[in-house]
Amino acid sequence: MVFSLLPQNGLEVQNIKKQLREISGIPELQNRIDQKEKEKRPRFEDFTDLEMLAWYVNERKHLNEENDRSKRTVREYERELILFVEQLINNSSEIDLDIDYIIEGSLFKSLQERHIRRYQEWLKTKSPHVLAKGPYSWATLERKTTILRSFFAFLKKVGYIHEPLADGLKISTTRSDDRPNRDLGPADVVKLLDTFRDMQHPIMFSIIHVLTTTGIRNEEFCILRIEDLKKDSIQGGWYLDITGKGNKKRQVPLKDKTLNSIRMHRHARGLSPIEEALSEEPLFTTNTGKAYTPSYLSQYVSKQVGTLEESVLGKGTPKITPHVFRHAFAIISKISGTELHDIMLSLGHTKIDTTMIYLEKQLAKERHAIHNWKADVLGDYI
Repeated sequence: MVFSLLPQNGLEVQNIKKQLREISGIPELQNRIDQKEKEKRPRFEDFTDLEMLAWYVNERKHLNEENDRSKRTVREYERELILFVEQLINNSSEIDLDIDYIIEGSLFKSLQERHIRRYQEWLKTKSPHVLAKGPYSWATLERKTTILRSFFAFLKKVGYIHEPLADGLKISTTRSDDRPNRDLGPADVVKLLDTFRDMQHPIMFSIIHVLTTTGIRNEEFCILRIEDLKKDSIQGGWYLDITGKGNKKRQVPLKDKTLNSIRMHRHARGLSPIEEALSEEPLFTTNTGKAYTPSYLSQYVSKQVGTLEESVLGKGTPKITPHVFRHAFAIISKISGTELHDIMLSLGHTKIDTTMIYLEKQLAKERHAIHNWKADVLGDYI
């Protein structure tokens, strides 16, 4: 069975993360690849599964490293692939990995399409997460599937495996009806801001205000430093120098009242004024003086909003996370007459389709046929 042979390839389930960290860096792996190329031998013939995983996640393809995967994306891919390996090993019986023998001590080389299909079904219906917390969202399953499909395609392309494992994955796409409702309009945001102002809760007030008026991502908010807050020498005012997904840069102008909220947040935390703080200091911090992490910020916002009575936003309101205010930025921008392309650029999206997802409900209402009815088409009844 799988357990007895995997350690030959370094895949000891209790130490996968540690072993991955101990693998020689990318330069050393590159040297080994170069040597094989020089010898006219398969480039990855002596790589282990973990070395293949490390190379796939960390490979640098661009001369300008800023165009490679961001640190956040690298961590996400690494986390998902490690989890995949751990789940295969820990739950081989439940998944029905009927592997008769391990090929060259490699789990990846020993897998076939049916194993991947069974794993995906197990992940969706019987995995520990499902049993303890309920089904994964379709968006989460889509993300996991995309990462696995990309990894398997890479292994096949470079000749490390011979089975088309990616073909074993069922298509997982998120229908619009399956996406969580993340729509807050301007009136909803104002209610939240008024409520936290009246509660004298400057931290939540400032977080909501900054996220809504900038449209920045949870992760972008968390990594901001003092040096990222800059004066605009051309147009006046201030802006945030944002590093987004894929290390893409964009500048986000700040309204004066948004800048005031940043100052208020720092004052409430007992931090130095922005003019006196060190450039490398976090712009926003928790009560311990440390920068927020994306998971902590999400939990904090959800918990604080969750303490409010239903009378503030009413029943059926979506779960409030930092990402909800990014959607609110898009919705408020559209209501204010901003062109879709400009909203896309402001959000740091690379495709208009992504922006359309944020606005699909708003656009559907705006484009509804009833808006074209003539005033007297139903007489006094319209």
